[in-house]
Amino acid sequence: MKINSSGVTRSPYLQVLEHIAHPPHTVYYTGHLPPRRTPSVAIVGTRKPTPYGKEVTFKLAYELAQKGVVVISGLAFGIDAIAHRAALDAGGITIAILPGGIENVYPASHRRLAMEIVEKGGALISEYPGDTGVQKFQLLARNRLVSGLADAVVVTEAAARSGTLSTVNHALDQNKEIFAVPGNITSLLSIGPNRLIQQGAHPVTSTTDILDILMPNRTVLQTPLFPNETAFEKQIIEAITSGMTHVDQLSQVLAATASDLSAAITMLELNGRIRATGANNWMVI
Repeated sequence: MKINSSGVTRSPYLQVLEHIAHPPHTVYYTGHLPPRRTPSVAIVGTRKPTPYGKEVTFKLAYELAQKGVVVISGLAFGIDAIAHRAALDAGGITIAILPGGIENVYPASHRRLAMEIVEKGGALISEYPGDTGVQKFQLLARNRLVSGLADAVVVTEAAARSGTLSTVNHALDQNKEIFAVPGNITSLLSIGPNRLIQQGAHPVTSTTDILDILMPNRTVLQTPLFPNETAFEKQIIEAITSGMTHVDQLSQVLAATASDLSAAITMLELNGRIRATGANNWMVI
């Protein structure tokens, strides 16, 4: 990978890092930075999300990227990687903040994802040169850059005691907007977001909740119509939206044969209306 280095003031997009506590002296990056400040959201959370956390994270990151928002995260397992992947799948821009040098992608198993981020117009960023290794303190230090580069931080799932909350603390110190996804009160991974909401974070029930605060003057386009959808396809979308995401559930509630359901789902997927989330589950895009 080609390495570029930049003093914070030399890049309009990075200039915001001048104003955080303990700003980086030098930023090393590979890839492409936006030429100017662009609405940017950091999406963070647990490394071991539930199916709910995976689905919500993908949906939010995908839709934000579609709207031209830069999706920022730390390339870690779990929520971070899902957010990066969703932004890429949406054809958007995503930036990964690394805890070590950009020649030393961490975790190593995400090297392919890191390369794809760069290839598709995003960037990898670090405050450490070359192949600097990763030590524990760097993982936490990285969090101030994740929040510092973003205009807002979204927490989708996090335990009560989580490294994710250090990112939130940095964001609060930096006067950034904090969003949290409400979750099941019996889920240990919803304790973090639910508490944040109790403490004043913006609750997120849709991408619009974020955009209304981050981009209040944006032009709201009319929801596109899909006149070619059949009545059956519309029933599938309504069923998935109501929470029946598994093929078996859809088959039962719609009283459809496996072949008819498969054909309709295939058409909806080809038209970009639904997306597979794994294990025969689907989500509306």
